[in-house]
Amino acid sequence: MIAVLAFLALAGAGGTLAYQTAARQREYRLQLARGDAALRDDQTFAAIEAYSGAIVLRPDSMLAYLRRGETYRRRADRGDLDAAARDFRKAASLDPSATRPLEELGDVLYQLQRFDRAVDAYERFAALDDRSARINYKLAVARYRNGQADAAIAALNQAVRLDDRLADAYYVLGVCLRQKGRRADALKALEKAVALSPALIPARDELAEMYGELDRRADQLEQLQLLAGLDRDRAERHVAVAFAHARAGHRDAAVLAIRNALDRMRDDPVLYRALGQIWLESAQARVDRVDLKKAREALDHAAANPAATSEALALAASAALEDGDLDVAERALKRAATRFPIDAAALLLYATVAERQNHPDDARRALIQYSALTARDSDLPARASRIAVLSLRVGDVATAAAWIRRGLQRDPQHAQLVALARRLGI
Repeated sequence: MIAVLAFLALAGAGGTLAYQTAARQREYRLQLARGDAALRDDQTFAAIEAYSGAIVLRPDSMLAYLRRGETYRRRADRGDLDAAARDFRKAASLDPSATRPLEELGDVLYQLQRFDRAVDAYERFAALDDRSARINYKLAVARYRNGQADAAIAALNQAVRLDDRLADAYYVLGVCLRQKGRRADALKALEKAVALSPALIPARDELAEMYGELDRRADQLEQLQLLAGLDRDRAERHVAVAFAHARAGHRDAAVLAIRNALDRMRDDPVLYRALGQIWLESAQARVDRVDLKKAREALDHAAANPAATSEALALAASAALEDGDLDVAERALKRAATRFPIDAAALLLYATVAERQNHPDDARRALIQYSALTARDSDLPARASRIAVLSLRVGDVATAAAWIRRGLQRDPQHAQLVALARRLGI
């Protein structure tokens, strides 16, 4: 009788355990379903809460960690990306044969710019399945960003062997080959990329640069024109086409390219600056007053824009100088000296004009500012001498002496600096 009772007790305990296990499994599936539903409604907080509940019920669930990691990644804040990486790493450890957690881990590590770790994740995927063109492409990009161009080329060659329609892979292959100095192979890869995907703008940009390096001007112009058509709302695209025409000596075509763009992007200062530069260069080459007038009109329009760049203002000043208008040139250059990023060449021009206008303090300040912006020291002695002379003109002996010493450190035999040093008893 006792034995029978013991058997019944054990059977009852086993039944209870089985019931509890089944109930936990039902609740686990329910939490996963709740998480999926919340995610479909873009309720990421609710989704994470549900997937976390599923993990409490099944700590060994690769799927729950994977889905929570995908949800964290979807929110894309820095902290969420770190959390996503932890979940993907855990999912991968729970099922070492699963490739999806490794791909997700690689993707999020790449987003975090941890390229060496992204490479490791993609390599682990490739070790499990080496027939994925997509993963070989991702591995190649991560290797390239990690400074491993040769290893990137190997992965890209594998990617295009697996899928010879993968335009992005041919593009990155072209970039890597170009970096390695293999220009003929790079050109072939980039041409293949744009043949497969005519709207692949980065590949066309790279191709246009290469054609320019190879002095294939007609081919470069064709790429620039196609880029302007693909990226019509970027003024810089139309400017590039215009300058390519100008370099080829086709001034009228250059002007037409800008005017056509202005029909769509009225009052764009970038376009007016380019138009003015084209007319100015034409005026200087041909000594043509009509072209100079057109240059000034366009550049004055660009300079009048409150957001005019330092470079644009310097160009407007150059046109005014060409026309003998020192006052307008000086005003434009004074503005150029306060616009960031400051065009260093504008400061040199400002110093020259201010000196001609008998404004020595403005001239020396421009030269000092130029010296602070540039790393060039080949012309330092001459510049130091000039600053010293201007400083003496305004009675600033201390600054003059400091620049004399600085210039003599670079060239102890510089005649004017030596003379100034003797004059001041340095």
